[in-house]
Amino acid sequence: METRELNRSDAEACYELRLEALLTNPDAFITTYEQEKQRPNPIETTAERLESKDTRTFGLFSEEELAGIVTLMRETHPKFRHKASIVAMYVTPEVRRKGGAQQLLKELIQHAAAVEIEVLHLSVVTENTPARELYQKLGFQCWGVEKKAIKLPGRYLNEEHYELFL
Repeated sequence: METRELNRSDAEACYELRLEALLTNPDAFITTYEQEKQRPNPIETTAERLESKDTRTFGLFSEEELAGIVTLMRETHPKFRHKASIVAMYVTPEVRRKGGAQQLLKELIQHAAAVEIEVLHLSVVTENTPARELYQKLGFQCWGVEKKAIKLPGRYLNEEHYELFL
């Protein structure tokens, strides 16, 4: 498996993987599959997002197919530019538990350090034990739990908030 930063030419594969993520793990994302499918010009919007100066998206490739994705969103306010959030992490079920997610996050962390980001933040649903264990393995520390962070029909999900100081 290999990792690299994604660019405009990866927009269609990135969008298709996003749809898969929303179907496979709907509780892990705020956006729903239905909302994502209703976006106008989704491939062009994805391409523009991949070229944004304040975000970087990294992909995990297995046999030249996009099999994982994660996005780094840098804060834009000058007093917060030392911080960034990790969002939209997803790895296909076929490559899970094979080290790809860890490889993908290490690529992101290395990039963040190179562009002088000092603190990384992320949030994860408390029921997502594999993701929580991965983040902890990479040195992220939980700093709080937000109860009822996500409201779904008939139930709520709690989220744990993590940070990593680089």
